[in-house]
Amino acid sequence: MDIPKRTLGRTGVEVTVLGLGGEGILRTYGNDGEAYALINRALDLGITYCESARAYAGSETYYGKALQERRKDVFLTSKSHARNKRGALAHLHETLRNMNTDHLDLWQVHDVRTIDDIAEIFGPDGAIEAFVEAKEGGLARFIGITGHHDPFIIRTCIERFDFDTVLLPVNPAEPAHQSFLAHVVPLAQERNMGIVGMKVYFRGFAARIPGFTGMEPFLRFALSQPVTNIVIGCDDIPQLEENVRYAGSFEPMAPDEMAQLVRTVSPFARQLMYYKP
Repeated sequence: MDIPKRTLGRTGVEVTVLGLGGEGILRTYGNDGEAYALINRALDLGITYCESARAYAGSETYYGKALQERRKDVFLTSKSHARNKRGALAHLHETLRNMNTDHLDLWQVHDVRTIDDIAEIFGPDGAIEAFVEAKEGGLARFIGITGHHDPFIIRTCIERFDFDTVLLPVNPAEPAHQSFLAHVVPLAQERNMGIVGMKVYFRGFAARIPGFTGMEPFLRFALSQPVTNIVIGCDDIPQLEENVRYAGSFEPMAPDEMAQLVRTVSPFARQLMYYKP
């Protein structure tokens, strides 16, 4: 079953609506065989968007070992949580070594949370200087921003710099909480940014919500929003294959169906957004 594709905003690159997240089994150490099999199964199933982060344990190294000659088949992304230029450049070179590549398709400023983060990232010798240098030097094709704590922090970042993409939470708890869908997505659309969704399954907690026996409603909800794609980490190949089936058979949710899902989830919204299994 083919996975639909959408254009990643101003980048002009078509990517699958489902991307392989860098968490799950990939955010571990010592599971080389399982990670290798998962990554290659994702590519065999047609996924073209693969993401990681310098903070994600052995994830980057797993990609570097698994992709090899298949590097050209994927839109490869990673992130740096460093807030100054020197630290971010050190992260980039480590990332490139780990991932066994001479460039990233997308390099992202990772998990911006506070005003102090913004001051450091965009201040003298801040991390953003490293990102610009990397793009100008061909080490990263595009620059992105990520965050899932405060939509107004991410909105401020987008107002400060012309990012190509944004990675943010997309799920039915959003409207009842601090909504990235309401406060960030419209601005990102205005700027023709690629919009990538995360936390689609609330770090796996969706399975514990009363009345739900499967994850498909949450994936359908996310892909029914104005996003390019979503990234989901997987613990094993059966989870991956299930997500691919959902994405391959995706049909947009009707507005009344989305509204009902939001109402059902809203009593758990804060718990869902901050739950860690």
